[in-house]
Amino acid sequence: MKATVYVTIKQNVLDPQGSAVQGALHSMGFDEVGKVRIGKYLELELDTNDRAEAESRLKAMCEKLLANTVVEDYRFELEG
Repeated sequence: MKATVYVTIKQNVLDPQGSAVQGALHSMGFDEVGKVRIGKYLELELDTNDRAEAESRLKAMCEKLLANTVVEDYRFELEG
């Protein structure tokens, strides 16, 4: 089963990396770019066909390692 995990900084947390990218894009002439937020994208192959088990394990992975839940949100999608 393939899992796709998206980790993003919470809306109420400052994103200095996103601000730096926004400033760089503006300096390159891309003035139409508004707010930029930086996140992480992960693809994982899970050796299970049990969707409920996969969701439970993914939640544990995200909360223990893949996302800092104090300042980041996460969501995931399962295929297969």
